[in-house]
Amino acid sequence: MDLENAYDKIYRYVYFRIQNQTVAEDITQETFLHFISQKGNIHDYEMKYLYTIARNLCVDEFRRVKPDSLSEDAEKMPAIWDDALEERMAVREAVAKLPIEDQEILLLRYVNNESVGTISKTLGISRFTLYRRLKSAEDKLRDSLEAGDYEK
Repeated sequence: MDLENAYDKIYRYVYFRIQNQTVAEDITQETFLHFISQKGNIHDYEMKYLYTIARNLCVDEFRRVKPDSLSEDAEKMPAIWDDALEERMAVREAVAKLPIEDQEILLLRYVNNESVGTISKTLGISRFTLYRRLKSAEDKLRDSLEAGDYEK
């Protein structure tokens, strides 16, 4: 995997957690700066280590600032609504109602396409536990979408 791809994955991960483009960019850059200061060579990166740094920086950000009720990106959304947008919003709302641990697992596995090994090492859990939690998160998400447990 190339460095640009790793940067994109870390940015998506951070943005998903923070929901603010500017802060996500800053935290992503800070993640790589922390990595370089610890390892000295950016080309020997490990995704699990980068995710761990990014995760800790996100936690620090949440402790530092309370999130706004409406993110800056949501304010920029066009007023034109179509079925696809409504479906994406339904999925996003259903995911947002899941516990943060489930959201994180789904993001790493299905958005960033990380391997089970990388995710289990990043989260410090066994592969078996990860498979069980992933199945549980998928079931909760499916049930929520089928029941319509989101704003229409």
